[in-house]
Amino acid sequence: MRPPERFPPDDPREWLNRARSNLALAKNRIPGAYPEDLCFEAQQAAEKSIKAVLILRQIVFPYVHDLARLVSLIENSGETVPEGLIEAERLSVYAVITRYPGVVRPVSEEEYMEAVEIAEFVVRWAEELILRDQT
Repeated sequence: MRPPERFPPDDPREWLNRARSNLALAKNRIPGAYPEDLCFEAQQAAEKSIKAVLILRQIVFPYVHDLARLVSLIENSGETVPEGLIEAERLSVYAVITRYPGVVRPVSEEEYMEAVEIAEFVVRWAEELILRDQT
C-alpha cells in the first residue's frame, strides 16, 4: 500500500494526512499494544486535524498538546465549533500522562473506544472544511 500524496508542511492537507495516519494507528488493535498508546494516537489524530484547520484559516498556533487551547483558537476565529470538537478536549490527557507507566490507571476498553470515536469525528470535521475549501 502506498502512502498518501505528500504536500508541503504548511499545507493543511499534509496535516490532515498525518492525522489520518494517526487515526489508522489508533484503530489498529495490534496484539500486545496498550490501549493508552492507541489513545495517544487518537489524541494525535485530533490534534493534527485541528491544526490543519488552523493552518487553513491562517491562524498561528502553539505547538502544544492542549486540545482545549487549540479549540479555543478555532472558536475565537469565528468558526462554528460543533459539540464533537469540544469533546476532543478530553483526549488531551492521552498526550502525555498516560504514556508513562504507573502515573494513572490503565485505560479501559470503553475509554479507548470513546477516544477513537472522538478522533474520528474531529478528522471528519477537518476533512469537510478542508475539502470544501479546496473546491
